[in-house]
Amino acid sequence: MKVQEKGHPRAVVAILMVFKNRKMKCCRIQILALVSLMLLFPAAIDGWGIDGHYIVCTIAQSRLNKAAAEIVEELLPKSAENDLGSVCSWADGVKFRYPWSRSLHYVNTPDVCNYNFKRDCKDESEEEGRCVAGAVKNYTQQLLTIDRNRQNNLTEALLFYSHFMGDIHQPLHAGFASDKGGNTIEVHWYTRKQNLHHIWDNNIIETAQERFYDSNINDMIDAIQTNITTEWADQVKRWERCSYTDTTCANVYASEGIKAACDWAYKGVTEGSVLEDEYFLSRLPVVNMRLAQAGVRLAAILNHYFK
Repeated sequence: MKVQEKGHPRAVVAILMVFKNRKMKCCRIQILALVSLMLLFPAAIDGWGIDGHYIVCTIAQSRLNKAAAEIVEELLPKSAENDLGSVCSWADGVKFRYPWSRSLHYVNTPDVCNYNFKRDCKDESEEEGRCVAGAVKNYTQQLLTIDRNRQNNLTEALLFYSHFMGDIHQPLHAGFASDKGGNTIEVHWYTRKQNLHHIWDNNIIETAQERFYDSNINDMIDAIQTNITTEWADQVKRWERCSYTDTTCANVYASEGIKAACDWAYKGVTEGSVLEDEYFLSRLPVVNMRLAQAGVRLAAILNHYFK
């Protein structure tokens, strides 16, 4: 299904497309409120972008065992109608309410292609652990203390955790400090001016949907799910293997991210580059695999701890 609401910013169109593709039962006032927030705060949504986070959480929820699925359903807000993907971008939308959470969406290295927790995982005030790897570790520990009498706290913990597991798998959320993970590198995505970070958050996924899936996010998810059980089947156990040791795993995910950033996101790109089919078609498999890894690992961790 193609959506062509003219006059709306791309992020607003993305929201409308998501609602249409998923056939979510949401009242008109709620949709208008979301659109209004996007118009007022156009930079509020980032990470993988709405579609990327939806893909990660949908893959994860489809892989939950019975016990984990029941706990996730219990913790999700009722408005989500047991759809983890529909609230997977919640953590981006609350940055204004929870300004302390802004530094938890990324980690930057001093322009080197390796990650070190002690050196890199800190915020602008040098507080250690204030990065996406620290957030993954922290919210893993929170979910370990599951207590059904504290559902409000655990609901937020689940939503933050699911979101940060997506963020840590986006290569430029483990990028260089000098360009803020590609945010200050201005390029062109085909004919449109864009920054490199946004291309990895949104444009590669959007272009893939438009070109290969008739702008249907669920068809893209099905294709990634097929690869998980076929092309990547022999790798899945390895992806899951680290998922039960919170500190080590977060560091592994961030290390994978900066390596992918150097090998694929930054490679061959300079200020003003025009990125077209050669870049898109060679980077799309990397994006698909990182989305798959995030979904598989999120499910593995929830299955392990939600018993």
